Amino acid sequence: MSLRIIFMGTPDFSVATLRALAEAGHEIAAVYTQPPRPGGRRGLDLQKSPVHQAAEQLGLPVFHPVNFRDPADRDHFVALKADVAVVVAYGLLLPEAILNGTRLGAYNGHASLLPRWRGAAPIQRAIMAGDRQTGMMVMKMDKGLDTGPVARTAMVDIGPNMTAGELHDRLSAVGAATMVDAMAALEAGTLTTVAQPEEGVLYAAKIDKGETRVDFSRPAADVHNHIRGLAPFPGAWTELAINGKPERVKLLASELAPPDSVNALPGTVLNEHLEIACGSGAVRLVRLQKAGGKPLSAEDFLRGTPLPSGTVIA
Repeated sequence: MSLRIIFMGTPDFSVATLRALAEAGHEIAAVYTQPPRPGGRRGLDLQKSPVHQAAEQLGLPVFHPVNFRDPADRDHFVALKADVAVVVAYGLLLPEAILNGTRLGAYNGHASLLPRWRGAAPIQRAIMAGDRQTGMMVMKMDKGLDTGPVARTAMVDIGPNMTAGELHDRLSAVGAATMVDAMAALEAGTLTTVAQPEEGVLYAAKIDKGETRVDFSRPAADVHNHIRGLAPFPGAWTELAINGKPERVKLLASELAPPDSVNALPGTVLNEHLEIACGSGAVRLVRLQKAGGKPLSAEDFLRGTPLPSGTVIA
C-alpha cells in the first residue's frame, strides 16, 4: 500500500522530503514548484528550482503555475485524484480549493516549533533571536498562515555557533524523515493532530536587505546571533577601508570573545585574532568574504587585508 501524493515545494530545503517520499514507495502523482526564474551571471537564463530539477531526475511530472487563480489550474490539481498534498517551502499561500483538493487534505513540513516563528524565515529568525532549540513540525494545513493542527514534532538543538546554513541542512534531513513517518501513519489511518497553542505566536518575517548590516553598538551576543543567523545567505555585512576605499565585506561566521573587560569604541579591532568590540563584550570574526571574492578564514583574510589593533570598522 502507498499514498498517491502531490508534492509542492521549491528550494533545496524541500528536495530531501521529495526524495524520501519517493524512496518510501509512495506514488508521486505530480510535483508543483515555482516557475523558472531569471538567473545566471547576467540574469538572462531561466533557471529551474531545485525541486523542479530533482523531480525531473526522478522522472516525475512537474507543474509550475504562477498561482492558482486560473480555474483550469485548480481543476487540473483536483483531477490528479491524489490522496494527499505534501507541502514544504512551496512559496505560495494555497487557496481552499487546493487545500481541499485531495482526499485527505494537505500537510506542511514547517521549520519551527509552532506557533513560534510562523511565516517565511523561521530558521534565520530562530538563530537571530538566540533560540537554543527549534524543530520540524508536520501540520495539517488550513487557510491561515501556518496555523493548522500539528501531527508530528521533531526537536533540534541549535548550537551556540551554528549558522543558518548548518541548521537549514539539519532541519531538511530531519523534516524528510518526519514527513515520511507522518505519511506512514496517515496511510495506516492512525495519524492524529493537536491544535496549536494560542499563546507564544511569533511571526518570522522575510529577511529584508535593510537589516543585514551589522551594528556593533549592540551587545556581543546580539551581534553574534545576527551574523550566524544570516550566514551564508544573504549574509550580514560591514564596511572596511581597503586600499583607502570603503568596501562591503560579508561576515559569515563568528564566535563570542572571552568575557574579559572591553573598554573600546564599538567596532574597534582589539587584537590580531580579529576580535571586535561591541556595545558590551566582543565577537571574534571567523569567516569573511569580500565582494566578488571567496569566503576566507580570518587568518587568510588578514594576510591580504591587514587590520591593526585600534582600527575602527563600521
